[in-house]
Formats: sequence, C-alpha cells, structure tokens
Amino acid sequence: MEDNGLVENVGISGPGSRLAQARDRHTLYFREHPRESDRECLEHLFKAVSHLPAVNELFGVKHNPLWRLAPTGDGAAMLLTFFQKIDATTGSLIHDFTDKNWDTRFLGDLYQDLSEAARKKYALLQTPDFIESFILDRTLTPAINTFGLAEVRMIDPTCGSGHFVLGAFHRLLTLWQQREPETNERELAARALNAVYGVDLNPYAVAIARFRLLVAALKASGIQKMKDAPDFKIHLAVGDSLLHGPRPGGYRTETNFLSGFDPVGYVYDTEDAEKLGIILGQQYHVVARNPPYITAGDKALGNAYRERFKSCYRKYSLIVPFFERFFDLAFSSNVSGVALLHFSI
Repeated sequence: MEDNGLVENVGISGPGSRLAQARDRHTLYFREHPRESDRECLEHLFKAVSHLPAVNELFGVKHNPLWRLAPTGDGAAMLLTFFQKIDATTGSLIHDFTDKNWDTRFLGDLYQDLSEAARKKYALLQTPDFIESFILDRTLTPAINTFGLAEVRMIDPTCGSGHFVLGAFHRLLTLWQQREPETNERELAARALNAVYGVDLNPYAVAIARFRLLVAALKASGIQKMKDAPDFKIHLAVGDSLLHGPRPGGYRTETNFLSGFDPVGYVYDTEDAEKLGIILGQQYHVVARNPPYITAGDKALGNAYRERFKSCYRKYSLIVPFFERFFDLAFSSNVSGVALLHFSI
C-alpha cells in the first residue's frame, strides 16, 4: 500500500522520497516514546492502518498473529531494516512493490511460501492462472450465457487467498463495462463484487482475499487512496463450509432445520457467524474451486464430516465431502426438464 501510494502516511518504507518520510516518522515516534522499541512502533503503525476500509482483518487484532506472537524489539528493527535496504549499485530500494497494475496475486503465493504450518494445515497451494482460467471458462462463462449477467452468482467454498473470486470479479466487470460503457465505474465494480462469494477456514487467507478484491475494485473505479474507498459489499466469510449452513438437496436427509439454520449450533471466535448463514444459506449458478486434497485434521472433525456427508467412509480425503457440498450449493434449474449444474473442481 505504501509503495503504490494507497496510503498517505508512510511508516515502513517506499521508493524515492517515501523512504525518507518513513524514516522521519520513525524518528518522530521515538522522540515521543523514548522508552519503547521498534516492536511498539510497528504495532502503532498496524493500529493506524487497521482503521482503513477492508484492511482491519489484515492488520487488526482479530486475525493478525502479530498481536498474539509479536516480534521482539530487535526483531521488529530487523524487519524495518529489511524493507528499507538500498541497492548500493543503483541507489534504489531493493524491495520495491510498485506496480501500476496493482497485481496482488503474489500476496497469496507469499503467504503460502512463508508459512509452512499454514500451508500444511490448510492445504495452501495456489491454483495456477491457466487452471483458474480453464475452470472459469467452463463454469462461469456458460452460466452467464444460461442465466444472464445480471442474475448469475458464483461461490468458491474454499476460496483461500482469493484466486478464483478475483478471476470471476475481473470477468464479470469486463462484461459489465462492455454492456454499459456509460455507467459509473463504481457501480459496475459494485455489481461485479455482488456476484462473487467465498468461504474459507483460514481467517488470514480470507483477509488477504478481501484486501485483493478491494484493491481490484478501487483500480476499476479509478480510486487512488484507501481512505476514499466507498462501502463496497465484499461477500467473503471465515468458516468451515462443510460444517456450516443447511444442506438443501443433500444426499443425507436432514429434517430438523429451517432455511438458514446452522446445524453445528456454534462458531469459533475467528468465524463470521452471520455471513456464513447468508452465504451458505443460498445456492449459486457457479460453484468453482480446486478443493483441498488432504484428510480431516483430527478424529472428531472427521466424524463430524462423516455425520453430514453420506459419501465419507473410513479414511477419506476432504475432496469427498466437498464433492457433495458443491452439488448442495449449485442451483438446479429445470429448463425443458434438464437440470443445469455449473460447477467444477
């Protein structure tokens, strides 16, 4: 955000004069807080940025591990030094993330590569661009042709850091721009956002996905500053899409819940209960995802999935219940007696 001018006050680093601004701000902080360390300085910067739209989950206390396991003062100083390093041969900032296209795909890849624990626990493996395009070509495109651009909505029930929802957003936005070139850009971006939904168990991955969607919407709207972001509705939620939400049309008969009722009955503090009820309580024209190819994390969780999904038997991969869940979430629209399901894995 600092390198691309999305925030006005630079606190960590930036190309050109922005690096000097960051260093001046650092000096000023310690004039006012002489007994603190770079750890407190970094936390101060995170708190300030967390008030911006759609960034709270990245920098706020609920999902960011900084607030539970912060670096030492020396460790924080090393981080700041790392991002402020200058190439001695060119005089330019070594780690410069300036990008006129505001491409955020690397954020998901970076999170996957930096956190081995998260990669193993959540099966983080970013889908390559050509596979994402291949799947959306065969799901989103025919769904738009069948149901219409204004009606279609898409969900990724294991959205991770948002590759599929970002790809769907860009496709929908392009089609709206072609159909209504005179319509306000913010309105078209809002329509595209309103058609994409996602759920994931990993709270920080969802925070990254939400940030990526906001940046894409800002770019499409011609907005240059985070503080100027309108109240875009971003339909992403943290939670287990296998456990939460009813199962309309599921293979296992469930009889004792109303529309929107959550059979689990509780959510963790990191999960978004209200959003889960809305997102997983409706069906979609497109269910697109490359699901996790791992087993359940523990015996109790494996048994809980087995209770909800008839296809789970003995030791099973999570792709098995997700296969059922994909069908649950997909619309079944009878056209001339033919059921149309648009989904993929």
